[in-house]
This record gives sequence, C-alpha cells and structure tokens, in this order.
Amino acid sequence: MAAHKVFASATDMKVYFADPHSPWQRGTNENTNGLLRQYFSKGTALSGYTQVELNAVAERLNDRPRKTLSFATPKEAFSRLLAELNENLEIKPGVAYAT
Repeated sequence: MAAHKVFASATDMKVYFADPHSPWQRGTNENTNGLLRQYFSKGTALSGYTQVELNAVAERLNDRPRKTLSFATPKEAFSRLLAELNENLEIKPGVAYAT
C-alpha cells in the first residue's frame, strides 16, 4: 500500500504488513484464496473468463454464510451494518443530504 503512512495518519490507525512466506498472518486472504480455488485452479488466468462469469463467482461467494459473521452471509452482515448506521445517523429515505 503505497500511501499507508498517509492512511495511518488520516485515520489514526496502525497499518501492519504480513511477513513474506507467512500465510498464517493473512488468514482472511488465505481463506478467500481457498474459496476461489473451488472455481479457479491455481495459476488460472482470469482473463479467460468474462465479467459475467466472474460476477457470478463473486455472487456465490458473497452468498455463503461465514462462521466469523455468526453464519450470516457477507451481504446480510453488510446490510445489517448499513441499517445500524442509518438508525444511528437518523437518515431518512427520500431526503437529500450534502456529501
């Protein structure tokens, strides 16, 4: 991440990088790679697939329940988070807000 110092400063968050050849430090990444291997062999060139095919795989992965999300799907967890944010921010449907 080229701008990690700017990001860390702007968000007041620490940024960590995994050591090379240390997959145990990248749990989510390694798990996702394992899920993707169900659809694509290691070394497969994704350029051989259409965007529609890639979107279908993404859709299937996002519809899988995850233990880390209390067996909700990523879509469900994201929707729940957005609903909580909307409640906390008192955003009303149909009202235009400045961005």
